[in-house]
Amino acid sequence: QDGGGKLRGDNKVFSATTTVTVNVEDVQDTPPMFIGTPYYGYVYEDTLAGSEVLTVVALDGDRGKPNSIHYCIVNGSEGSFEIGNTTGAISVIKSPNQLKKEVYELKVQASEVSQEGDVSVHAFAMVTIRVVDLNNHPPTFYGENGPQNRFELTMYEHPPEGEILRGLKITVNDSDQGANAKFNLRLVGPGGIFRVVPQTVLNEAQVTVIVENSAAIDYEKFKVLTFKLLAIEMNTPEKFSSTADLVIRLLDTNDNVPKFSSDYYIARIPENSPGGSNVVAVTATDPDSGLWGEVKYSIYGTGADLFLIHPSTGIIYTQPWAVLDAEVNSKYNFYVKAEDTDGKYSLAEVFITVLDVNDHSPEFNENIQEKTMIIGSPVKIEAIDQDAEEPNNIVDYSIMQADPANVFDIDQSTGEIKLKSYIRSLDIIHNITKKKDCIWSVVVQAKDRGSPSFSTTAVLKIDITEETLHKGPMAAFLMQTKDNPMKALGVLAGVMGIMVLITIMISTAMFWRNKRSNKIMPVRRIIKKRQTPQSRTIRMEWLKFKRPSSAAEKFVVEDDAKSLHNENSNNNIQVAPVPPTAPLP
Repeated sequence: QDGGGKLRGDNKVFSATTTVTVNVEDVQDTPPMFIGTPYYGYVYEDTLAGSEVLTVVALDGDRGKPNSIHYCIVNGSEGSFEIGNTTGAISVIKSPNQLKKEVYELKVQASEVSQEGDVSVHAFAMVTIRVVDLNNHPPTFYGENGPQNRFELTMYEHPPEGEILRGLKITVNDSDQGANAKFNLRLVGPGGIFRVVPQTVLNEAQVTVIVENSAAIDYEKFKVLTFKLLAIEMNTPEKFSSTADLVIRLLDTNDNVPKFSSDYYIARIPENSPGGSNVVAVTATDPDSGLWGEVKYSIYGTGADLFLIHPSTGIIYTQPWAVLDAEVNSKYNFYVKAEDTDGKYSLAEVFITVLDVNDHSPEFNENIQEKTMIIGSPVKIEAIDQDAEEPNNIVDYSIMQADPANVFDIDQSTGEIKLKSYIRSLDIIHNITKKKDCIWSVVVQAKDRGSPSFSTTAVLKIDITEETLHKGPMAAFLMQTKDNPMKALGVLAGVMGIMVLITIMISTAMFWRNKRSNKIMPVRRIIKKRQTPQSRTIRMEWLKFKRPSSAAEKFVVEDDAKSLHNENSNNNIQVAPVPPTAPLP
């Protein structure tokens, strides 16, 4: 371009252009550069050893005359990966199952190599390789010697609750990684006896079995307990699982007492059974095994003196010298004991009834020889049978012989003898017999209802008389006790004793004794009122016997004594009883 000037009146500047080409020659002054960073690669669980994972690429920064690039792994491989020297291809050199890490961080170096073979500059890049689990391993149980699907243990029954079964050494493992290795652990079998911990496992855990219900671990119920250990994956679609048998053999302990078949035993044995007779057999069982299950029997108690028991069979029998008599003792009660060899025992009660045997005949009372019968009133005979039970001791009465036979009737049950209903006076009796004394001899029989039946006969003399016209309780009493004077004497003595006691009580209440003068004084002052004397006649007749007015009349009793209690109590008059007069000859 020029400096310009005037042209045709204008100021003009003229210029010219041209193209200049400059060639720049490259010099090796730029390091190599990795293309496509960052680098990520994946190794799947089923990848074969030697398979290529990924390829890294680096270029020489000098474009004119680029040098060749060589690759190497600086660190992070742990011998599991390799890289192509010139290609940059990274390969896995081990089986994925042998890879110990889930993620590998590789440091890769790219170096420029000149045509002369000299290494000039370097560049570095990080490569991340993740090992991917494909969930192709189920959980597996291991014992001390490797994988195992059956575990056995021997232990005593009834261990304490919360105790760990220390004889079991079980490990469970899932070789997968992450969520694929998470699984549940359960114990399948009779519920509530044991529990397993842990219940959730990630990769691997030691299996522990703990006692939950000691009572259910019973040798008498289950000699062998069988369970299954179940491990099942939680969060995988495949839900891989595995099982292992757990067999627990129980050992017996003496945890049971002998038990009788009944809480009480009731037995019966006839009286007069010979010594050594069997009475009853008791049975007790102990479910324990061996010596612990052996039972020995014994008896004790106040009622066991006449009995023995076989220590092994439990048969109760009478002593060789024992004599059982239902009339002496018909009930025996004692305890039987069943004991094992370790001293554990239980009791049962035994009730033995001695059955009555009809071995006694009825016996009449001693005063049966003679009875006095008043016409219209019966006389009673009584016989006692010493047997203990009915019907052996029930007595029936009958008249075996009487002359004439149509004079008396007898009540079969009570033994009351009375005249026939048409006999109402001695005159009728005199028309029947020529006897003047009206004394009959009657053969009576007392017979029990046992089988066989026993009977006793006796001759009864009945003196028949008429009732007197002068009736009174004392006369009736003396007539009834004519054949038993001791009974009458006893009753009279009792009446006299009561009267003396009443007199002493009244005297104690009305009078007191002065200790100084030893005089008897009234308890309180008595003011006597004069009364107009009145004639009073007291006539008391105790007993008056008269001669019989006829041949049929034996004696007469008069009892006209009247009570003066109301009048005498007002005047404090004590009237002594008049002693009885002797009977007239």
